[in-house]
Amino acid sequence: MLVADNLVKSFETKRAVQGVSFTLEKGEVLGFLGPNGAGKTTTMRMLAGCLEPDAGIASIAGYNCVEARLEAQARLGFLPEGAPAYPAMTPRGFVKFGLRARGFRSDALDRACELAIERVRLAEAADQPIGTLSKGFKRRAALAAAIAHDPAVLILDEPTDGLDPNQKDGVRALIREMAPDKAIIISTHILEEVPAVCSRAIVIAAGKVLFDGTPHALEQKGRDGSVESAFRALTLEPETRESAA
Repeated sequence: MLVADNLVKSFETKRAVQGVSFTLEKGEVLGFLGPNGAGKTTTMRMLAGCLEPDAGIASIAGYNCVEARLEAQARLGFLPEGAPAYPAMTPRGFVKFGLRARGFRSDALDRACELAIERVRLAEAADQPIGTLSKGFKRRAALAAAIAHDPAVLILDEPTDGLDPNQKDGVRALIREMAPDKAIIISTHILEEVPAVCSRAIVIAAGKVLFDGTPHALEQKGRDGSVESAFRALTLEPETRESAA
């Protein structure tokens, strides 16, 4: 459903992504992990067709994200970093705006919008201007827009950032509910989410993949058997890693 094949991206003199490769199948939920500046967001933006790679190929459901951008994006739901949304719109208006852009009309548009709002538990704020909402409600509005067209692939950058514990549990439950029918990537700094919702984990640092395996295998790399300690060990700078060993 999703392919990253030797992706490379540089910004001026900095190489942000250095040959990242992986595939994702239907039914998989991938936790995409790494420290700030690791290349996670840049990789996800290339997969979403928002950035063109300097080298390598990104594809969604068999469609090249550069050469067949619209076909790839039609099968993708993308929650970008920061969950941007138009502040003057209401969540309901924002979701409908996205659905209209994708060709939804009439009853189908209304049904898809209301289902998305219900699934992210946004009904109480659905008709308030997004600019007046809390960070958590803004993020849920952007998440509703990402899932409303029922895409085959989801790329979610920090989907639970800014949510309270109950809201986080609700989003995790929604991801587990959607997982059997979709291929999902979740970028997160909340490492407890990896064993909670992910079937697979990738750790990236300095633009390179350092680990690709199950959450259980990742935990085994930690000194205390936790994702947190494995993450720290894998993402240390090489010199620090050698001295720590």
